[in-house]
Amino acid sequence: MDLNLEQKVVIVTGGAGGIGEAVVRQLAVEKAYPVIVDKNEAAAGRLADELKKQNSPVGVVISDLGSAESCRQAVEEARNLSGIVYGLVNNAGTNDGVSLRDGTPEAFLKSLERNLHHYFFMAQACLPDLIKNRGAIVNISSKTALTGQGSTSGYAASKGAQLGLTREWAAEFAQSGVRVNAMIPSEVMTPQYLKWLETFPEPEKRRQEIEKKIPLGNRFTTPEEIADMTVFLLSERAGHITGQYLHVDGGYVHLDRAMSP
Repeated sequence: MDLNLEQKVVIVTGGAGGIGEAVVRQLAVEKAYPVIVDKNEAAAGRLADELKKQNSPVGVVISDLGSAESCRQAVEEARNLSGIVYGLVNNAGTNDGVSLRDGTPEAFLKSLERNLHHYFFMAQACLPDLIKNRGAIVNISSKTALTGQGSTSGYAASKGAQLGLTREWAAEFAQSGVRVNAMIPSEVMTPQYLKWLETFPEPEKRRQEIEKKIPLGNRFTTPEEIADMTVFLLSERAGHITGQYLHVDGGYVHLDRAMSP
């Protein structure tokens, strides 16, 4: 299916690894112009070099997105590299484990800064372009927004707020033709997830326990499966989809896990 994304500029925050990297790669397959916005200069450079060898256009902006000004500058740099922005994938962030029991007020606020604030700042900086192009935003959220996880209040609060912003922005800009949707990953096998598994005494046993609870196929979702739906939502093929929360999780959140063996 041709998604009609050729030469369209899409900014992907946290685009140098994990889900963000998978989105960038799929955008390249669709002949879009992905712009990787990431603080990891080495990883972003490696990915960009690989795509350029495949004759895929790609841009790189190094930023930690730690303030409204740094986000504005990142978008301006992306625009200078590639032209007017068509789409934004808000993805950067980390499950930092700031809990209610042990987290300090300072750590909680820092978690919001790390996981939430730049979603607003990046969208606001891209907004004139998105309106002009009748473009799209996809916010990458998390199942923790709906299910909780335990001991990660800052991250869960950020992810829940991202869902609220998705509906709010979809309502605010429907008349401008800007579509806004959210992806809700659950158990996705990324380098960050592997790092989390390593915190358990028996990582492989813990992995198998989780896999058994995923109804469809008893396996983890791949980053590529998240990327496929994300890129579809950016495209004109999803032209009448807005304000939606999309689960690509093998039924993990909504199906009865007693179905699993």
